[in-house]
Amino acid sequence: MSRTEREARRPLGVWPATALVVGHTIGVGIFLTPAELIGALASPALTFGVWLGVGALALFGALAYGELASRYPQAGGVYVYLREAWGEEVAFLYGWQCLLVMDPGVTAGLAAGSGGYAAVLWPSAAGSARWVALAIIWILALLSMAGLRLSVRTIEILTVAKLLLFAGVIVLAFTAGAGDPTHFSPFLHRRAGAPPLFQALGLGLVGAFFSFGGFWEAARVADEVRDPVRTLPRAFALGVVIVTLVYVATTAAFLYLVPSSAALDAETFTRAAGEGLLGSKGPQLLAAAVLLSAVASAAALIFLAPRMYVAMARDRAFPAPLAALHPTTGAPVRATALLAGLASLLVWLGSFRQIAAFFLCTSLGFLALAAAGLFVVRRRATAVPAYRTPGHPASTMLFVALLAVVVLLVAVTNPRQAIAGAVLVALGIPAYRLLRRSGRVAS
Repeated sequence: MSRTEREARRPLGVWPATALVVGHTIGVGIFLTPAELIGALASPALTFGVWLGVGALALFGALAYGELASRYPQAGGVYVYLREAWGEEVAFLYGWQCLLVMDPGVTAGLAAGSGGYAAVLWPSAAGSARWVALAIIWILALLSMAGLRLSVRTIEILTVAKLLLFAGVIVLAFTAGAGDPTHFSPFLHRRAGAPPLFQALGLGLVGAFFSFGGFWEAARVADEVRDPVRTLPRAFALGVVIVTLVYVATTAAFLYLVPSSAALDAETFTRAAGEGLLGSKGPQLLAAAVLLSAVASAAALIFLAPRMYVAMARDRAFPAPLAALHPTTGAPVRATALLAGLASLLVWLGSFRQIAAFFLCTSLGFLALAAAGLFVVRRRATAVPAYRTPGHPASTMLFVALLAVVVLLVAVTNPRQAIAGAVLVALGIPAYRLLRRSGRVAS
């Protein structure tokens, strides 16, 4: 098969790959994090500054992951970068954590959030939020099992729909909403009674970074991207820029509708913004936007995540049946069913928030190692790649430093969870070595 024929079989161009980045990154926090930032930072200038600053650092990370993706255009994403830079064992621990906890935990959280907002739109569903969450998981899983083209097209449509809905909310806020430009005053100074600046910046940094979480996951389907050497870096960068603009514009709309002094908690602030937007119908409009956003994010994750399990199974790091693809659709049916099953279990038990929280620090640590791996693979490389990260090494170092600061802040705030997460991840070491001794994992 010629190179042209191989490329023709790869259906994902720049826009579909960008839609995966945007669709997965913008989730439930789109209307919650702005309120948290406004309340903690107590200054429009600081709020916009944190969004733009974290967005710029996330862009540096997107550029670094873009080069890694162009060097290793294989299914698996971060798992592959860890394997190539730091070895099979480190990569296995990342995959072990993702499969057993993080991926199903995030999926369960998005589905449960969707169920909660569905109850706002349809009060009759209030007592069935758990069943709604389970239905969302399995509908999206079956959609992913139907094949790559249908899945990606659906995610594209959902992503475009939610961007248009966000744009409509923002335009409506400034044209028809009961807002006031004086809410931006004073722009530079913090209001009286605000939390200490250092504490507020720490909270703002963590909240803003988590809102960008997941942009790197699109690399899990690198083997399905046309001309990945050029497409993936563009998709990462374009996706992060779009996400940053959406967050800044949404925050501006909220602040126009509600003064920062009313940002006592995210739920109250969001409801006040909805009422300022369309009166009694405003909260329902915002609930619809969040529901659409959460479903699109869950759809992208359920589509992307199993591709890493397939890559690990092919490396003999996971059970071989997970590597099986459907003979007609080419979808990883077994891996997708496993993810949906674990996420459903967490929804049913109602423990996904507690379990996922244990692994925040370790997850960020692996992401920092993957980005830092660019230094390692560049040193080993003998050929100059077609794409090189602009601003490297400074830009990559700044992104790694951001991750390190967020890890430190989360660990200081939740030391028991951080320690427990590290211990649980470390339990993967004997599992890996047992598999290697049995010949299941390549040495």
